[in-house]
Amino acid sequence: MNLTELGYVAGWRLARALPRSVVAVAFRAGADRAHRAGGGGTARLRANLRRVVGPELPEAELDDLVRRGLRSYARYWMEAFRLPSLSREQILTGFRLAPDGVDRLAADVAAGRGAVVALPHAGNWDAAGAWVAATGWPITTVAERLKPEAVYQRFLAFRRGLGMEILPTHGGDRPAFDVLVDRLRSGAVVPLLADRDLSARGIEVDFFGARTRMPAGPALLAIRTGAPLYVASMWYEPDAACASIAGPLPLPDADSGPLDQRVRVLTQHIADGLSAGIARHPEDWHMLQRMWLDQRGTGDGSRPAAGPPAATGTA
Repeated sequence: MNLTELGYVAGWRLARALPRSVVAVAFRAGADRAHRAGGGGTARLRANLRRVVGPELPEAELDDLVRRGLRSYARYWMEAFRLPSLSREQILTGFRLAPDGVDRLAADVAAGRGAVVALPHAGNWDAAGAWVAATGWPITTVAERLKPEAVYQRFLAFRRGLGMEILPTHGGDRPAFDVLVDRLRSGAVVPLLADRDLSARGIEVDFFGARTRMPAGPALLAIRTGAPLYVASMWYEPDAACASIAGPLPLPDADSGPLDQRVRVLTQHIADGLSAGIARHPEDWHMLQRMWLDQRGTGDGSRPAAGPPAATGTA
């Protein structure tokens, strides 16, 4: 077991063994230390949040926003580590989806058409997935295959233990996209993190006034299957992780252009929906990585911050 895996295992065990109040204080203190140290992840978060709030926000207020953002990110980790020890009732009460969203997803699952939900790296997406599974709805998503393999396998076991079906981006028995198509047609909820994909396959979009790339997966899945496509806003309240969903987004008609053009148009609509939610709750957007194409250098997010294998929209 290497040091990275050992750190995750220790985090899981300690966070579950100690009282929540004790763990919360420790994680918040860690976030505040990271803020004071001002390392690479903090610098990336600051640069990204400056794009969100614009140049008018005074530097002191931006600094406070960055501190709250790091505390929100620490809360995500704390709650993710504790999720496996929670009862079904605790999972259901620890996450809140706006009532209209509950009604829409329930109808989609019941009708057997499933739903694609485009998510930001915000709030607690693991709690959201656990809540969907605890509600009794089938849920399938995709996780980026990262190294070390042992840590990736532990995160797979963690999410699968919460009731989610997790597909690898590559190396599975079948292409992930094909499996997701099948799951949607059988009525599953398919949540995909959709606010960042700087690979060559990403779709270039406008996001907070600058260009970035986002994954084609959510738009392509919706167009291919006709499943409703929603865009989620995710944030924290003092007592729970929360979310709302907007949509379903109108899907471009086949007569409106070739497939790649329709995917670009729909991905831009996803970007617009994600930006609206992030603007409402910028402190809960956990983007400690390079985000925009014009960002360069270690101080602006060109190197990824440490984090778990994320559910991804690159299907």
